[in-house]
Amino acid sequence: MNGLPMTVPAPGLPARVRIHEVGARDGLQNEKSAVPTEVKAEFIHRLAAAGLTTVEATSFVHPKWVPQLADAEALFPQLADLDGVALPVLVPNERGLDRALALGAGRIAVFGSATETFAARNLNRTVAESLAMFEPVVARAKQEKAHVRGYLSMCFGDPWEGPVPVHQVVRVAKSLLDLGCDELSLGDTIGVATPGHVQELLGSLNEAGVGTDRIGVHFHDTYGQALSNTLAALQHGVTTVDASAGGLGGCPYAKSATGNLATEDLVWMLDGLGIETGVDLAALTATSVWMAEQLGRPSPSRTVRALSHKE
Repeated sequence: MNGLPMTVPAPGLPARVRIHEVGARDGLQNEKSAVPTEVKAEFIHRLAAAGLTTVEATSFVHPKWVPQLADAEALFPQLADLDGVALPVLVPNERGLDRALALGAGRIAVFGSATETFAARNLNRTVAESLAMFEPVVARAKQEKAHVRGYLSMCFGDPWEGPVPVHQVVRVAKSLLDLGCDELSLGDTIGVATPGHVQELLGSLNEAGVGTDRIGVHFHDTYGQALSNTLAALQHGVTTVDASAGGLGGCPYAKSATGNLATEDLVWMLDGLGIETGVDLAALTATSVWMAEQLGRPSPSRTVRALSHKE
């Protein structure tokens, strides 16, 4: 858009950021009604065409729990032509892993909780029981040469328990990595993090032996802090950022969780900082406008709204 945003690099930031796009999974799982499989497939193809190289495709959770993603077996084969695009899928247990591996999935993710209350509500288990459930899943995935991501929810605050002690998050994070996860995504599930808190948690993880290169961040924008928190993470050296095209999504088990950080808002900031992403912002914006039309409501992304109203 007429050379905007102007590129003005800031010191101490990474040269390139990998965006882990979650709109097709985390974004759509919270929709009140199921999106047609063909629309999901088109959405993912458009995201890939816009330059996103990691697009989380779906979830192999039992349809009873996430009916919006009950079409995983029908959707995943429709993405077979996306060469060079990583297509992670969520698996809750060994049955989910069986389903994913049967379709040739090469990247899987498990999702844990840093707090007991959310573990009980989301996984119907204690934190320790959930880690025990993940152990054979991760072990077998690694045997099958799959890349494994560990999501950790409620890293910065919990709607039932309030503030979450940093040492508690570090303990569960290390446990996930000790199972064999290749990378860890720190989730601000209800969007209550602030930049100092982000840097404190990242520093504490480093002190516990967790390298920044194994950490991604996943911020929700409930209090308008997602971009500032992302910048704090970048300043610490994080180079993997989760985001959702058009700002889609929330968490069906945490009612105070509003939408994810919008990918377009993230790319606008990164473009202005001169940080490479490989993403074409105009194409991505057009994709989110298209998806908003499929869902019958405007995108919450400020960048999508600003760019889509330009002549």
